[in-house]
Amino acid sequence: MAEENANVVVEAKGLTKVFRDFWGRPKANAVNGIDFQVHQGEVFGLLGPNGSGKSTTIKMILGLLYPTRGSLSVFGKDPQDVETKNRIGYLPEETYLYKYLTAFETLDFFGALFGQEVSVRKERARQLLEMVGLAHAFNRPVGEFSKGMARRIGLAQALVNDPDLVILDEPTSGLDPIGCREVKDVIRLLASRGKTIILCSHLLADVQDVCDNLVVLYGGQIRASGNLSEILKEEDRTRVVTPTLSEQTVKELREWLAAKGIKQDVSIDHPVMDLEDFFLDVVNKARNQNASTAGAHAGGQVPEYLENKSGKTILETLTYHEEPKKAEAPIEPEQPKVDEEKLKKLADAQPKAEDPIAPIIEKTEEEAAKLKAANDKLAGKFGPK
Repeated sequence: MAEENANVVVEAKGLTKVFRDFWGRPKANAVNGIDFQVHQGEVFGLLGPNGSGKSTTIKMILGLLYPTRGSLSVFGKDPQDVETKNRIGYLPEETYLYKYLTAFETLDFFGALFGQEVSVRKERARQLLEMVGLAHAFNRPVGEFSKGMARRIGLAQALVNDPDLVILDEPTSGLDPIGCREVKDVIRLLASRGKTIILCSHLLADVQDVCDNLVVLYGGQIRASGNLSEILKEEDRTRVVTPTLSEQTVKELREWLAAKGIKQDVSIDHPVMDLEDFFLDVVNKARNQNASTAGAHAGGQVPEYLENKSGKTILETLTYHEEPKKAEAPIEPEQPKVDEEKLKKLADAQPKAEDPIAPIIEKTEEEAAKLKAANDKLAGKFGPK
């Protein structure tokens, strides 16, 4: 029992949050007496429609809100504990970033908040940008990013402190199918390394792909919970998957089922490929043909500090990474040869420009001579005889 409790990362008992108005009167029961546990190494889904209490529950786990009643512990401690917060990575539903910082400066800033050394921050920023496919936007201000690119940098900042508990609120919102698959691969990788993930999403297909356990909230209460594979199992139906059968074999199979008393609700057809797998297959074929694109690149290697024990460092399903092309040196145009002799003849043929000051000087000298002559004449007429 003690070992089981040591494996519990988040535990809620009778967790309740009541929002009150200005006069202290109850206004809304956002969370109403819920109980759940999240264990180490599992991907836990927190589902529910808008206003069901998901965001309020997450904020209480983060220590941003105080419970009204009940108890909540994270790593066996109060969520308000600073050391507990140091072990949590959080991607909010809306990615709020300083738009004038570059992608590198953003990760460097968050690394500094966790007291990381400069060399560690630089290396982690480089590795994380490579992982989320933003290495080409290293020095680009995040204010210029699209919503999908902002989600990618948001995921990177949630992992910059190598957290033991990662809380992801709508992590695939705004991402293309390639980005969605990469995020799910990262979630699986983190879980295989023993990290705990709480996933909140309205994209149920993504939840089904990665979650181990889940709870469904409605009106602030848990309406369903349990292991995902167990609660989705249809006990009253059986599916048989075989290689392609001929028409004759299908006919014989139906006759055999009919002989067993199974005549209704029998469907024999070809399985349908998952649309996400089909899309990624088309994109990978285009990449293998070296088709160019100006969009986001595929994610690269996972940082070493996030590696699992098996040593796998590349996302299994998307291993392609387009190397940036080296910029070619510009070709300088050939300078035409100059005929010096011809140039000199052209210069000699040009009429020489007159000096604009010369006429003024000449006129001034003439007037000065006239003035001197007049002075001499006056001196001779009125001077001593």
